[in-house]
Amino acid sequence: MMRLQIAVALACLVAVNPAWGESAHPNVVLIMADDLGYGDLSCYDGWIETPHIDSIARNGIRLTDYHSNGNVCSPTRAALMTGLYQQKVGIPFVVVAAEGNTNHFAGLQDTEWTWPEAMAARGYRTGVFGKWHLGYFPQYNPIQHGFDEFKGYVSGNIDFISHIDQAGNEDWWHGKKLKREKGYSTHLITKHSVDFIKRNARRPFFLYVPHEAPHYPYQSPNDKADRTVGGDFENHGSRVDKKNAYREMVQEMDKGVGEILTVLKENDLFDNTIVVFCSDNGATALGHNGGLRGQKGTNYEGGHRVPCVVQWPAEFPANRINDQLMLSMDWMATILTLTGGVGVTERQLDGISMSEYLKEDKEPLERTVMWGANTIRSGNWKLLLPQKGIKTKLLFDLESDPGETNNLAESKPDVVKTLLADLRKMATDVEAKATNQPKSLEEINR
Repeated sequence: MMRLQIAVALACLVAVNPAWGESAHPNVVLIMADDLGYGDLSCYDGWIETPHIDSIARNGIRLTDYHSNGNVCSPTRAALMTGLYQQKVGIPFVVVAAEGNTNHFAGLQDTEWTWPEAMAARGYRTGVFGKWHLGYFPQYNPIQHGFDEFKGYVSGNIDFISHIDQAGNEDWWHGKKLKREKGYSTHLITKHSVDFIKRNARRPFFLYVPHEAPHYPYQSPNDKADRTVGGDFENHGSRVDKKNAYREMVQEMDKGVGEILTVLKENDLFDNTIVVFCSDNGATALGHNGGLRGQKGTNYEGGHRVPCVVQWPAEFPANRINDQLMLSMDWMATILTLTGGVGVTERQLDGISMSEYLKEDKEPLERTVMWGANTIRSGNWKLLLPQKGIKTKLLFDLESDPGETNNLAESKPDVVKTLLADLRKMATDVEAKATNQPKSLEEINR
């Protein structure tokens, strides 16, 4: 009943606002790479030529202080889909393929009010093509969470050719049904995304394109499959020159971005479509994090400061640099605002709308955010508590030291004390509202 009331409220919000022009109902395309680093793309002075992604930056905005909510996959996706801290959704960890791990049974619960549900309530057609990674069981399927269409996979990664996951299971779905579909996964994701746009060109749509690239296994389109059902295989792929494979994977993804931009132009949708390209966390050792310390799996900047470019030619000025601190969880509030107001939600969002900061140049908003219960940032100050790979408190001034090389914890005890108190309060508040996750098949079936 609550969801029905929310849907009606959102629909009414769209219907009664007479001030909106055509641009008040923009289409939305959010493309998210997997494990792409801050220094991988050419528009970030990176080592891989990505002309189509670069064109989004030229036609819109390149964010320099954009961060994934998590330093690994599932947490960021949970935050992106709900506008909440991943801890509040109950997914601060990776949902794994191995059935012997209790995290295998976790997923996006039906008590969550999601971004696609909010868009669907506004009359948007919703589709997701690519990586879900928010639960393996039927009740976690994207179709259960506001998406009209889903083609892709539910695990953390699949063989790009055979579509076998890390546990040796087939993992390519059309809606709620397993489907054997030949093709390189990056190409299939692009194909289905382009088809979705063509079929929905005359109505508002929300398209989520979570790519697999450049996550392992490191395979280009001409490589052979490495994984077979129930077989022995190398999860990272058999290619010796994995660095070249990584580059080729990013380039194939970039071509796919170009195909999406082309079909928008061909259907006269380009100017009134918000297109976002970002990454779910920092790069592994194969990628480049632009001189930032750390990589995927760490709370140093290299683990969560990631590339993000966005365009909306009808509304956003072109070729701008934006230094505003922004996180994955902010997109839900931002896009809902840009498409007619946030409206009503079951829980107050943790993310905030950055719409005004995207529309015009403004002084960056100072805010306090956290990564898990052991890392906090307030303004330019960042505090990391002891955690994996870190044995002592670390305090950095990111304005003067974005590479996190100069630990100021001993010389700035008052700053440490303030940040520590803020972190403990934020973490306690979030965890008190956390969704419980099942830890066994029996709990799921109750």
